[in-house]
This record gives sequence, structure tokens and C-alpha cells, in this order.
Amino acid sequence: MGLTARIRTRDGWAVSHAVVTVTDMTGAQVVRAEADEEGTVRDAVALAPGAYTVIFTAVGYAPVASSALVTASGRAEIGTVTLARQGGTELPPPGPWTVDPAHSSVAAVAQHLGISSVHGRFTQFAGSIEIAPDDVAKSRVEAVIRADSIDTGNAMRDGHLKSPDFLDVERHPEIRFVSTGVTPAVGSDRWTVHGELTLHGVVRPVDLSLAYLGTGADPWGGTRAAFRATTELRREDFAMNYNQVVAAGIAAIGTTLKVELDIQAVQGETLPQA
Repeated sequence: MGLTARIRTRDGWAVSHAVVTVTDMTGAQVVRAEADEEGTVRDAVALAPGAYTVIFTAVGYAPVASSALVTASGRAEIGTVTLARQGGTELPPPGPWTVDPAHSSVAAVAQHLGISSVHGRFTQFAGSIEIAPDDVAKSRVEAVIRADSIDTGNAMRDGHLKSPDFLDVERHPEIRFVSTGVTPAVGSDRWTVHGELTLHGVVRPVDLSLAYLGTGADPWGGTRAAFRATTELRREDFAMNYNQVVAAGIAAIGTTLKVELDIQAVQGETLPQA
């Protein structure tokens, strides 16, 4: 007897902090129940036969109302109810996520001689994501990159990039990003992550244009979320002013870097053991 329901997001994840309220035709509340960790509501109070209104609410989600007709059994089996994020925005389930470096990439592209591009990547980095359950703007991202892990496919060029002319890895071994806020962008899966980047010993505000690519199960029993983020940095903003001017006044290396991040994160505070 009583009320049963399952509350899920559009991606099929449990909304564990959902609340179900049942009112009769006079508007009087007859049941109020909270979902468990699996997003399931089970209330054993038998309902009198008749018509009821069932309202599903959760902080950060648009409420949903439906009608239920209870028969002599006293049961109201609602089934699965899908809640959408406020404004139609979607995110992974709330809580901690850990960046998986083995399935992620941190890359940068710089112009070379004004006619082509040099591609590089950092091979050693770590990061964490905290998705806030009640207010997306309170979600947080932190990441650290080993500056000496730069790899452009050319040992001589990599050595120069690690030198005091550029990254100066002996004095500044780490590159850090700490978010300061998250705001929605155009599209339900687009976000702007505001933060502070510490690079070459200089701290500057940086915005990441973020696309959420979805979530899914992995072969090791975990849950993964995928993101793609981009931004542009000016070297002089981080006191990296070295350049070599070649013929016709063309700089050997462009002053603007395009940063491209492809990130897989595993749900939880730690990565699965190999």
C-alpha cells in the first residue's frame, strides 16, 4: 500500500534529494516523502480511493506535477518521473569527480612563422570537479599541470619551452587552475567556467568555454563524464615575452596560445585501481 515512485534526470541518474508531495482534490496535503539515495520513494501510508495531485520537486530542478487515481488497493504507483534542470540545463550527477589523465588531454596550439601551427601537450596533470547539487554556480574545478611535461614532438624545442625564456620550469614547476564560478552559456550543455590560472608565477583570470558531452558507464564498474573546454591565452599576460623576429618582421612564435582540453572524469574522489 501507499506511494511508490522513481525520480531520475534526463540522463537516467537518481535525484536523491527529491521530495514528493501528494494533495487531495481539496488541496490538502496527505503525503510528503523524500527519495532515498537511489532516487526511489516508498511511503507505506494507505491512500483513500480517489484522485490526487502528485508534485515532484528538487533543488536545482524544474518541478513536475501529475495526477494519480487511487483505487481500493490504497496504492499509488507513479513509476519513473524525469526531472529537468532549471532552464533546461544538464550536468552530471552532483558530487565529486576525478579527472582521469590516461583518457584526457591538455593541449595548446601556437602559430609558427605566421603560416602554420605548433601543437603541444602536457602529459602529467591531475584535477578534480565538484558538481553542486543545489546551485550549479557553486560547482568547483581544480587542476594542476606539471610544467616540465610539455611535449611538442621535438626535444630541442621542448627544452627551449622549459627554459626561463618560456615556462621556466625550475622556478615554476606547476601550472594551476582554480575555478571561481560557473555560468550557463548558449545551449543547455554549454557553460563558462571562470577561474584563476597560475602560469609562470603569474596569476590571471581565465574563462574556459565548456561543453558537457554526457555521462556513461565504463568497463571497470564506474561512471564517467566527458567535457571539452577551450580558451585563449596571451603569453605577455604571463610575463613570457620572448620572441625572435625573422624576415619581414614576422615573429617566429605567435603571442596567442589556443588551449584545448578533452577531459574524462570518473565519479568519486579517487581513480579506479588498475
